[in-house]
Amino acid sequence: MKSFYQELESGLVFLPELGIGRYPVPASRPYDEQYFEKYQQLADTDTGRALTQSRIELVERHFHGPVLDVGIGAGQFVSTRPGTLGYDVNPAGIAWLNERSAFADLYANQWRALTMWDVLEHIDEPELAVGQASESVFVSIPIFTDAGDILRSHHFRKNEHIWYFTDDGIKRWFAYQGFECAEQNIIECQLGRKGVASYAFRRV
Repeated sequence: MKSFYQELESGLVFLPELGIGRYPVPASRPYDEQYFEKYQQLADTDTGRALTQSRIELVERHFHGPVLDVGIGAGQFVSTRPGTLGYDVNPAGIAWLNERSAFADLYANQWRALTMWDVLEHIDEPELAVGQASESVFVSIPIFTDAGDILRSHHFRKNEHIWYFTDDGIKRWFAYQGFECAEQNIIECQLGRKGVASYAFRRV
């Protein structure tokens, strides 16, 4: 059994006053060809297509113009929404984007708008990532009520998910980064996902 101090260093830390939790995911992440193919299979379903459409509609309600999709999954958003470029760290995703001349470096330029569908929780330095957006950031992300909710959830992924937020927590975190929440919805839950909310954040 781990000691108390070992658990502090290697376990989930949740700060209820901030509504934010952090888990020390190891440097080795499961982002490879198999990971990419799994999300291709999920995207090529009625639910996958409905999720992509709901995300396109969320963006269109608040922003018009090209966006950079950060963490492309299987590339469904990039391939469905015209004018969208993508950024990824998975070699398979990078290859897919390069084949379509659609890869762009998140950190090389400032972008008007970013989309992060199930991505923010994976990023080691999320403040640096969202700081690249001059106007808007669109997010879908698991949302929790407390630490116990995190530990019971299938979204508690020790080899992938670093960050865990309550609804108030993510809104507060984005406010600290200079954004206000223009929309929050649970359309992805209505389409069959569990515990996921979607947000449109606008820079102020």
